[in-house]
Amino acid sequence: MRHNRDEKRFNRTSEHLKAMLCNMAVSLFNHGRIETTLPKAKELRRFAERLITIGKKGDLHARRRAFAYLKDRTVVKKLFDEIAPRYRDRNGGYTRILRTGNRRGDCAPMAIIELVEGGAVEKAPSQVSEAKTESF
Repeated sequence: MRHNRDEKRFNRTSEHLKAMLCNMAVSLFNHGRIETTLPKAKELRRFAERLITIGKKGDLHARRRAFAYLKDRTVVKKLFDEIAPRYRDRNGGYTRILRTGNRRGDCAPMAIIELVEGGAVEKAPSQVSEAKTESF
């Protein structure tokens, strides 16, 4: 029975599940967006947003905690120096999931998970107003 259990296991052992989520998080932080199945994207969102929150603290203990999961020094450096400072004024919601349809082979629901741009919300209204004035 899975009373009061939050995470999906995907029919994997706990070691395999942790390794899969860590590898997907490394790919997400390296590339900014990845394509995967919808349930995996939803689990990865929880995992990646916790890592970004750790990155926002910025101290040595936080770096060691992040390295314990990611196991890649360049990605940890990128997380603390580039990704986390973008979201310093944002309280969560660092990723976006876009559904892309079903996979051809087994009809599994696919999705793209990507990092939300830090300053894009503030720039969007001015870009829209400029685009409208240029088209007239």
